[in-house]
Amino acid sequence: MNDTTALWVCPVSNLAGVARHVLDVASVGIPGWRMVITCPAGPLANRLRDMNVEVVDLPTENSTTTAVTTLRSTISRLKPAIVHSHLAKADFLSAMASVGTGVKLVSTEHTIPSDRFMYHPNRASAVFMETAHRVRLHRFAHVVAVSQATEREMRHQWHAKGPITVMLNGIDRPTTPPSREPGLRLLSLARLSKEKNISATIRAFEHITREHPEATLTVAGAGSEEASLKTLTRRLGLDDKVSFPGFVRPGEAMTNHDVIVQPSKSDNCSYTLLDALAQGMGVAASPVGGNPEILPARCIAEADDVEALAEVAIRQGLRLDNRPTLTDAIPTVARMAEGISRVYQQVIEGSSRRWGRRN
Repeated sequence: MNDTTALWVCPVSNLAGVARHVLDVASVGIPGWRMVITCPAGPLANRLRDMNVEVVDLPTENSTTTAVTTLRSTISRLKPAIVHSHLAKADFLSAMASVGTGVKLVSTEHTIPSDRFMYHPNRASAVFMETAHRVRLHRFAHVVAVSQATEREMRHQWHAKGPITVMLNGIDRPTTPPSREPGLRLLSLARLSKEKNISATIRAFEHITREHPEATLTVAGAGSEEASLKTLTRRLGLDDKVSFPGFVRPGEAMTNHDVIVQPSKSDNCSYTLLDALAQGMGVAASPVGGNPEILPARCIAEADDVEALAEVAIRQGLRLDNRPTLTDAIPTVARMAEGISRVYQQVIEGSSRRWGRRN
């Protein structure tokens, strides 16, 4: 057993979502640990190799048997002290591939919506997955939750009994404070899917234009709801004020807009919102998941209360003193990596102490 190797298992190949977390931690390293990442071939693996991070290919697009066999071979060769999985697919692959190896399992839970049926076609599917998570958690020595809300849902939906450390996603502060002016250039920067509730953003924007015809809205991204969102925009007579540019560079888009609007039905610790805070943007978001843990109440409106959402967005756009900032409760990337190192040490020592829990 290699006492200083942590094998991270990530089942995605693109640069969205959990890839940000993986790349951030890889950029600073985990103090005292050699970090090896196994993930499918693609943009994430390429970026990691450009950073001189050790990467092992994980073929998740084929059968589960192939993925488990490949991961088991990687564990056998590297003999890591820790296998750290991200997202449900990696959790299950790690649980199966590590049987009989003696390796300690750690998982970071990034997304657990409070609506247990959100990602399932029926009740039976939801109950099956909850039961599967409940069983596989017995194999895990420790779990990291990216928000208190995530921990609550794990305890409630999966009846998790083991040690859980709450650790918000980390983000570095800009070296110079961003220069901002009041404005109502609104931005939606999310997957165009039902749970992101972008239709509420468009309806709220229609309310905003009644008082502020100079306002604009950019709906960036792509997804299954694109056609219906464009139809809604036309129906509300907003074609000349709402643009759908597809994928954009997030940093550049934030620089050129004033307010992020994100009335999502599912968020846990949104990197989009954290980036918006770091860039000095206004924020109008729903109170789901970890949003209330990183945002003040003045930035929050119920997901489907479009009038309240519009009011929040207007105040956030026009009043610079109303905009949120990054608090000390939100760690830097280096602090987050140090926290992960402490979790690993607890696991190796067999301790169930809780680090970083916010009461």
